[in-house]
Amino acid sequence: IIHADLAENSGARGCMVIKPYGFAIWEEMKSKLDQMFKETGHVNAYFPIFIPKSFFSKEASHVDGFAKECAVVTHYRLKNNEKGEIIVDENAKLEEELIVRPTSETIIWDTYRKWIKSYRDLPLLVNQWANVVRWEMRTRLFLRTSEFLWQEGHTAHESQKEAVEEAEKILFIYKEFIENTLSVPVLHGLKTDREKFAGAIDTYCVEALMQDGKALQAGTSHFLGQNFAKAFDVKFANRNGKLDHVWATSWGVSTRLIGALVMTHSDDYGLVLPPKLAPYQVVLIPIYHNDKEYGELIPVMKKISQDLRLHNIRVKEDFRDTHKPGWKFSEYELKGVPIRIAIGPRDLQNNTVELFRRDTLEKSTIKLNEIHQIAINTLEKIQSNLFNKAQDFNKKNTFLVDDFTEFKEKINAGGFVLAHWDGTSATEDEIKKLTKATIRCIPLGVQKESGKCVFSGRSSVQRVVFAKSY
Repeated sequence: IIHADLAENSGARGCMVIKPYGFAIWEEMKSKLDQMFKETGHVNAYFPIFIPKSFFSKEASHVDGFAKECAVVTHYRLKNNEKGEIIVDENAKLEEELIVRPTSETIIWDTYRKWIKSYRDLPLLVNQWANVVRWEMRTRLFLRTSEFLWQEGHTAHESQKEAVEEAEKILFIYKEFIENTLSVPVLHGLKTDREKFAGAIDTYCVEALMQDGKALQAGTSHFLGQNFAKAFDVKFANRNGKLDHVWATSWGVSTRLIGALVMTHSDDYGLVLPPKLAPYQVVLIPIYHNDKEYGELIPVMKKISQDLRLHNIRVKEDFRDTHKPGWKFSEYELKGVPIRIAIGPRDLQNNTVELFRRDTLEKSTIKLNEIHQIAINTLEKIQSNLFNKAQDFNKKNTFLVDDFTEFKEKINAGGFVLAHWDGTSATEDEIKKLTKATIRCIPLGVQKESGKCVFSGRSSVQRVVFAKSY
């Protein structure tokens, strides 16, 4: 992350500076996901970063879930003391303290109370792109930072059925986006009561497996029932003319997806970026020994660049004369650029170029007039190859286990462990205590099979997915 210029730690505790190259990846994610939301009828809005403290007390389980992570604004002014030191002005204390948003359900549902009066106002399908603050104890770039970027959707519906359908729709949007754009295979399912979002009835999730065998929660979609509507008294006149509380969902993914990207595809040479997200998909590098060769190569490379851009390929022209080609090769391998095209004087004579694939580290010589078609085909191959490679890794590191001794061995080795669970929080807690493994999800869309809990021996209706996680 640091050497590829994605991000760095900042002067503020636990926060990161996302550098231009890293932010360009986030912009590609944001653009593609935003389009998917809008195609399904969602619109963007923006809500305040500050939330009155009293809002949190209205939904009991919600405040319990976030209390330890909340940053609180208590004063609105600083001053100099007699020693010239900057201190808080105690005369500028807020009448009501403000929470710096860890998530926006409370401020949004207070707003929705003003927006929703009738069934004609529903469904309300709103998303926002924002930053949030969660005061994490141990921070890591793109995995857990005190401030991070994300999108959070908040929707209101007439019926329970509609709200559940919305939560499930978003789950599969996330799955499609992460698998097709990030080339990261994911499992999808439901969280247990212990692991679900604070204030939700059900939490749907997508879970990815990293190369070290740990699971990463890649996105969540929550069916909130009427909990927040009741807490903030959001009612609507239904089709029978009676007042009813609305049904709700919320859902989000964050810059943690960049962490998933890094840990799923990288190798010992650096990043390996899927072409759909690479800020530039092709880098052009001239190989020359003197000004005359440089002058002959650059016009040809500019034509190549123009041709590639006409075919909607993002191109980086690295024609700098301050760095040698070998240094540039290493730089772009480290940055994970999918294709590198290099041309030297001999290539110019032969009307060829050297093409390098970042995912396989393979070089090939291709004809000058075939570049754009081969580049298009190669980018498609890289995208699918990264997914297939990650999927193969998942299959090799997913285990069906029925014995607790074997369960502990597999968990310690890393990977997804599919085992029976008796459905109790007590068993879930004991397994976590003994192995540090959590239930990542209760899989959806799989055939159920009866069995005995791997820990308690009590009856179970299906296997669930255990793993150590980030």
